[in-house]
Amino acid sequence: MFKVGVTGNIGSGKTTVCKVFEVLGIPVFYADDAAKKVMVEDDLLIAGVKQQFGNESYFEDGSLNRKHIAGIVFNDKEQLTKLNALVHPATFRAFDAWVARVDKAVPYVLKEAALLFESDSYKMCNRSVLVSAPLDVRLQRVIKRDGISVDEARNRDARQFTEEVKRGMADDLILNDDTGLVIPQVLKLHQLYLSLSHS
Repeated sequence: MFKVGVTGNIGSGKTTVCKVFEVLGIPVFYADDAAKKVMVEDDLLIAGVKQQFGNESYFEDGSLNRKHIAGIVFNDKEQLTKLNALVHPATFRAFDAWVARVDKAVPYVLKEAALLFESDSYKMCNRSVLVSAPLDVRLQRVIKRDGISVDEARNRDARQFTEEVKRGMADDLILNDDTGLVIPQVLKLHQLYLSLSHS
């Protein structure tokens, strides 16, 4: 199965772009949603989290104690790295299982992931596309969407590779800066991925 990774920094509009691909009949795996699921469903991951961060990482009913985890990793880069080292492989496993269930008649699939390059999961894809927008545009979108301050929006953005770094790593680019149309860009890439998936 031909796999395309989709990424973009916070507020870039990568989910919007993925919805256009879905209209074209292309299945999309949302890695961030999957990560939330595996935290409470993947036994290997759950065991690892308990070992690393204590049994109080989970409540009696099996749900995740987000406050406990956040308190440990929020301002500690080393602990966050340890958490990601547990979560990313579990998300990779979920992606592999999802791909195996996709109808074989589908020409290609998308993997939408905020940390596509940071987690190395772009290596599981045949191609990668970056959804790009200027920083000020992205910050305004996030402030409006999440009701947070400019500083908080900047902090969130700073946790990812810079857009410049991602542009150097991505195969393709979709510009979502509110000046040009996104749909023609998606259609052009759709044609490219159709031809690549058949070659």
